[in-house]
Amino acid sequence: MNPSTSLPDAKLAPQADSSVLQIFGGHRLHGHVKISGAKNSALVIMAGALLCSGDCHIRNVPLLADVEKMGQVLSALGVKVSRQGDILDINASNITTSKAPYELVTQLRASFFAIGSILARLGVAQMPLPGGCAIGARPVDLHVRGLQAMGAEVQIEHGICNAYVPNGGRLKGAKIYLDTPSVGATETLMMAATLADGETIIENAAREPEVADLANFCNAMGAKIHGAGSSVITIEGVPQLHSVDYSIIPDRIETGTFLVAGAITRSDILLSPVVPDHLIPVIAKLREIGVQIIEEAPDCLRILPAETLKATYIETLPHPGFPTDMQAPFMALLTLAEGDSIINESVFENRLRHASELNRLGADIRVKGNTAFVRGVPNLSGAPVIGTDLRASAALVLAGLAADGQTTFQGLHHLDRGYDRLDIKLQQLGAKIKRVNEVSTPGVTSNGSTPPVTIAN
Repeated sequence: MNPSTSLPDAKLAPQADSSVLQIFGGHRLHGHVKISGAKNSALVIMAGALLCSGDCHIRNVPLLADVEKMGQVLSALGVKVSRQGDILDINASNITTSKAPYELVTQLRASFFAIGSILARLGVAQMPLPGGCAIGARPVDLHVRGLQAMGAEVQIEHGICNAYVPNGGRLKGAKIYLDTPSVGATETLMMAATLADGETIIENAAREPEVADLANFCNAMGAKIHGAGSSVITIEGVPQLHSVDYSIIPDRIETGTFLVAGAITRSDILLSPVVPDHLIPVIAKLREIGVQIIEEAPDCLRILPAETLKATYIETLPHPGFPTDMQAPFMALLTLAEGDSIINESVFENRLRHASELNRLGADIRVKGNTAFVRGVPNLSGAPVIGTDLRASAALVLAGLAADGQTTFQGLHHLDRGYDRLDIKLQQLGAKIKRVNEVSTPGVTSNGSTPPVTIAN
């Protein structure tokens, strides 16, 4: 396997509205891409670090706007946060407030999950209701009911979730059944239970790899969590947790996105490090479409050019089903498949808005309710497009790579939230893509990179 060119250090400064990606499509990709640490692990593990009063040394942390924002949330709580390369050091020995800042939490849904850690550690927490991508209703009622089952008093007033443990005590172990296998609720309650008195059992728990990663992180600090990755998780509370040195799993959604990038451009690329078991539904669907994927090594995948792409049916489901975060990239791919494909989005009710933007590139997609009907076309044509959320933005970039001519993409603030320098990684694979500031933005270089960053309080 050929090593990839190292990525330049970068600062994820807020992008000006005039910053765009210019994509010149029709070029095949080649080479090796290094997969970054998982976004959805990094954010919740940062919240989990609040459970520990010592030093948390977290490795393989992706460079993302959301990670930087989460660092700001922790800093506002009095936590020491610093970054060197892909290593994040967090020390929560002196949490100075139980109230998280409204202006940050409302922009980053994952920061709300810290309510479990703060409540377990301090006995009181005040968290604004969360924000994030506008992909549908994601209420926090499962979080609230679970915390109440563990003995917390919880009230939501004026957009703030106020929670406390009566009489200054500790949360109590409880048996909790989740109406739906919510990832956020599972993670919030699992973190809260690590320092609770007694045993907590979470039934119908989310099974995503990132849930298991959080459990492994907590266990490395001395927690006693069993069954993470299955539908029943058991947590035996402990009095305290200790310092840890931990490495985050590779990002399965970034991996899937680059697999689709290879498929849509008919390219031969290598991806590592990866965990193939985290990608079973994605790999299976790509093979069904006609794409050849080879495990070159236990942590390395190779995708080979496909002669033709075939239509298929996709329904998004909680893990281990087909991931909703891969729905938009696969829609871009299926625009060029022979025949009629159907995509049913069953996880979120407002996650097909990218269909109209793909149609601007020449796709033939009809949407009815939560179902998209995709009729394959011979080719796509470059056009100006706008990303509506994180994964929709990735889909439009992928479509632009395959389209004839130039595609101008707006929505970099979405893309930078969840992909670690996607444009630079694509450049290193030979894509003709560049970040352009139509009006000059201070601190951004001509090739789209920015100066090094340190997250600090």
